[in-house]
Amino acid sequence: MRIAVTGQSGQVVLSMLERAPEGVSVIALGRPQLDLERLETIAPAVATSRPDVIVNAAAFTAVDLAESQQEAAQLANGTAAGEVAKAAATLGIPVIQISTDYVFNGSLGRPYREDDPVAPISAYGRSKLDGERAVAAATPDHAILRTAWIYSPFGKNFVRTMLRLAESRDEIGVVADQAGCPTNALDIADAIFAVARNLAERPDDAALRGVFHMGAQGQAVWADVAEAIFAERQALGGTPVVVKRIATSDYPTPARRPANSRLDSSRLAEIHGVELPEWQGALAACVRRLLTSEQTG
Repeated sequence: MRIAVTGQSGQVVLSMLERAPEGVSVIALGRPQLDLERLETIAPAVATSRPDVIVNAAAFTAVDLAESQQEAAQLANGTAAGEVAKAAATLGIPVIQISTDYVFNGSLGRPYREDDPVAPISAYGRSKLDGERAVAAATPDHAILRTAWIYSPFGKNFVRTMLRLAESRDEIGVVADQAGCPTNALDIADAIFAVARNLAERPDDAALRGVFHMGAQGQAVWADVAEAIFAERQALGGTPVVVKRIATSDYPTPARRPANSRLDSSRLAEIHGVELPEWQGALAACVRRLLTSEQTG
């Protein structure tokens, strides 16, 4: 199976390249051959890669910057997503769209299900919701996978930021009133491969299409995640770091974050047979990998 994935340096793309199962080829499509800011490049790049499935993982992911660059976010996350889906439709193949918890406003008192009302509170969230709608309008042969709180051994993310700050601080303030499902991009990659195979092998199964939530099992607030990172670091010989639990209002950002980013992923397990691991073990493995590679690198 050949899977084309948009982007070259994102956490999901790099995780897919690393975790590709035997018999699966991953073709990463990025600049200059595929540029989300140049819509005319999308269809030719997808067609040239001759994929069986296309995954749209490229996006404008700078949440705060999107507030001041709304047109750029809308182009990459909304309009371009639709063009990727149109290219898939032209080739007669399924498209997997990676989306986000930011399509919700975060006010619900339980984990979000796929049929809960969407109401984004940031420019980034609005652009990603527009992308979902553009994909759905372009082709019925789609799976939209909403995930949240992504981290990995690659790129910029919360885990790597905490480990960097721990090198020079013994106390770090971390938000404790936002809840979510910390999700390792390597586990996301494994899930994408399973969903892609289902879509490719069962082209007439409408139940496999639509919107699915894809988060790690369990839930946490950011301060919990930080404490788990520092505990693993200390177990490997690092100095102790104290987490000071703070409120969102103590750490203002240009973009509002949902207070509740918890996703109910039971539908993905029921229909696709895909269930991500618990967040604690996946996080500990990521921290160990990062710290071990630093020591050996």
